[in-house]
Amino acid sequence: MEFQEMKEYLLEQVLNKQLVTATISQPRTKSNEVKRVKLKPIEIKNTYHIQLEYQYERILKHENIALEAFTEKLDDLLEQFRQLHIDFKAEKVQAQLSKKNKVMWKSEKVTTAKTVDLSHNRKKNYLLDEHTPYPFLIRLGVQTPDGKIKKQKYDKFKQINRFIEFIDDTLAYLPKDKTVRILDFGSGKSYLTFALYHYLKIEKGLDIRVTGLDLKKEVIEECAQIADDLGYEQLEFLVGDINDYNDETAVDMVVTLHACDVATDMALARAVKWDASVILSVPCCQHELNTQLDAPGLDIMLKHGLIKERFAALATDSIRAEILNMVGYEAQLVEFIDMENTPKNILIRAYKTGKKPTSEQMVGYQQFKQMLNAKPFLENELKDYLN
Repeated sequence: MEFQEMKEYLLEQVLNKQLVTATISQPRTKSNEVKRVKLKPIEIKNTYHIQLEYQYERILKHENIALEAFTEKLDDLLEQFRQLHIDFKAEKVQAQLSKKNKVMWKSEKVTTAKTVDLSHNRKKNYLLDEHTPYPFLIRLGVQTPDGKIKKQKYDKFKQINRFIEFIDDTLAYLPKDKTVRILDFGSGKSYLTFALYHYLKIEKGLDIRVTGLDLKKEVIEECAQIADDLGYEQLEFLVGDINDYNDETAVDMVVTLHACDVATDMALARAVKWDASVILSVPCCQHELNTQLDAPGLDIMLKHGLIKERFAALATDSIRAEILNMVGYEAQLVEFIDMENTPKNILIRAYKTGKKPTSEQMVGYQQFKQMLNAKPFLENELKDYLN
């Protein structure tokens, strides 16, 4: 098959709404920061669109384009990438392009035509089914005893499911030959702690031991009672502070949700020192950098208090992720929950790789820090790991 013929065929299939899903990868140039692009059809305001998910090394970005704009987008994608894996409703396609656009093509008809339910973008298929009663959700007041999601708790149910998606993604990074040790700092009412335990222990059958830690004694006592009533023998809740918790020498997963200001940094530092395989952190109230910012070149932004606060929060989390990258993790900043539900919607996800930072990475970090006059708490906590 010739390149032009291939392009016309792919375009025809997409324009005829045959696309189920596609992954386009293998950037043609090293300078291309996008590693791969995933495509799927979605429906927005009753109009058919193609959603593109751009996967960078550490972040994901999304773009929704109307069908009539896809011709130009396909041209752009084929200029940038060399490999295509595409599922159409009645056919699976693999294509590899050479530097001169010679096409290696493999096509396989499927015996049962696939269907695309565009409504899933309005009614999501959750890992926890919204029509199934779950004892922990009933006890926490998210579900009624017959399994219906309470109307006022539906946003919480969505948040729990989004968190479980992240937990599911961590499975490949957790040890298989021992009890998986998990700590949740600042567990609060522990909706997500119970969800984590339920998913890993009950649905996935993993050997785990989970500790939820919080300063609020009454909340911890209530959570401990619920865990006992549900028979969650490997889930405990303790009253304590992140900085004072010294009961462990090694931990496999550290979770920290909405720990305020440098409490997040304390938890991240502790996770690194424990050599945790997985870190999941949703920061909150990033005040530290806000008081340090001194960047004349950004005065047009920073003279506005609201913008300064938001910029400081984004810069703080970027610094945190970069420090984790420099101490042997692959760290990404990803969307935790829709902005319409909470403005605190960034999650730092980090997997232990042991990879050493490049000199360019170290220089880039120093330049960014100096531009802002930043003195990161986390850097000081991990100074022995950054040398």
